[in-house]
Amino acid sequence: MAFAFGLLSAVVPVLNVELYLVGLGALGGGTLLAGAAAAGLGQTLGKILYFYIGRGALNVPWLKRRAKTPPRWAERAERWRAKAEGRPLWTLGLVAVSSFASVPPFMVVSVLAGTLGMSVWGFAAVTFVTRTARFAVVVYAPGAALWLF
Repeated sequence: MAFAFGLLSAVVPVLNVELYLVGLGALGGGTLLAGAAAAGLGQTLGKILYFYIGRGALNVPWLKRRAKTPPRWAERAERWRAKAEGRPLWTLGLVAVSSFASVPPFMVVSVLAGTLGMSVWGFAAVTFVTRTARFAVVVYAPGAALWLF
């Protein structure tokens, strides 16, 4: 279920995978890390769609509309593109930070990574590791909060 919710939430941003994972963490159980990894895999596959839109290899009208950079982010996205062009390690770092912290917005960075010609395997590997780490923090947060109080 975490995989499906992660995949859907990657494509349909009104679905919040973090809220789902907080609920999973609050319910407890021995499969919290597996839930975080499943959600991370789902998110990775969903963001690859945006990556391929950036490459120009995918023409799905409703996804293209979602992938449009919001006006307030357009100038920033152009600056990131200019900095990242020809600097693969910088691009990898930007993807990692955005994937983990969601700043800058990861959907925008996913499209940007595709436009810059980043390897899909590199994008997928960094995204899976950092999304899973983020989701592990989220899924264990309720238990940690109870332990503290």
